Amino acid sequence: MEKKKTVLAGGVFDIIHPGHIHTLNAAKALGDVLVVAIATDKTAQKMKKRIPLHNQELRCELVSCLSMVDKAVIGHEDDIFKTVKEIKPNIIVLGYDQIHQEKFIDEGCKRINLNVEIVRLQSPVPELSSSEIEKQYGKDIHGL
Repeated sequence: MEKKKTVLAGGVFDIIHPGHIHTLNAAKALGDVLVVAIATDKTAQKMKKRIPLHNQELRCELVSCLSMVDKAVIGHEDDIFKTVKEIKPNIIVLGYDQIHQEKFIDEGCKRINLNVEIVRLQSPVPELSSSEIEKQYGKDIHGL
């Protein structure tokens, strides 16, 4: 029997929007099983420069309800490679706007003896980002 190809994607996923759906559908299309690592509240706050609207458990629950997602997990604080080691993906997908560099992830995977393909997705809908939603609705959504 052929081994299933596991794809790992990650992010904050505070406000699910069409850009997320497109990215996760593209990630799922690369393999058989899509696992999504949700940033912890502390990591999300560092990345977004604000406290997330939803806590990590709720964000994980929201993402796990999406039809293309096979499993959602909360990532590890300060070490993305702990999650990578647990999931053992064949492919790690990076969104077009994620800060992680392919070389950093490749080297980290080699350190834990994992041969992983890294794919950077392009966004055909860059106007559909959380920061754009925030600009439009800022005070209503975040109380900024």
